[in-house]
Amino acid sequence: MMRRVFGITGWKNSGKTTLTEKLVAELVRRGWKVSTVKHAHHDFDIDKPGADSFRHRQAGATEVAIVSDRRWALMHELRGEDEPTLDAILSRLGTSDIVLVEGYKREAHSKIETRRLEAKDRAPLSANDPHIVAVAADFAIAGESLPVFDLDDTKSIADFIERTTGLKR
Repeated sequence: MMRRVFGITGWKNSGKTTLTEKLVAELVRRGWKVSTVKHAHHDFDIDKPGADSFRHRQAGATEVAIVSDRRWALMHELRGEDEPTLDAILSRLGTSDIVLVEGYKREAHSKIETRRLEAKDRAPLSANDPHIVAVAADFAIAGESLPVFDLDDTKSIADFIERTTGLKR
């Protein structure tokens, strides 16, 4: 089965979760069944109000997988096993029209890079990642060869994701 996967990547505090949340809500509003995979850091816990996975579900995602190098959920303790690959996680998800993947900077799926002035690091990732197909930023970007969107222009970004992934009725 061909699975449509599109990523949202960027440095810490670059707006990845907020954009993912808005894209889930917009794509669900358009009638798509959306799942998400969120790459987390080490010792995450899930589903506290305000947590990223909680926010993904509240936005309307049908299924949420959250993944780190210590455990992953639909709750599974790794007990010293290696972190599962993105493909292994994707293979465990139920059917959906599209999976939005937050994080996973080094994976080979198409993704949009988020950039914010307040981000921890502002070095562009797109220069060294051929899988980054667009940029969404909260500031003007000059000289970028990729399509650039305003970080808050969720509708245009969702249109782009539909075109890029071949998602159409």
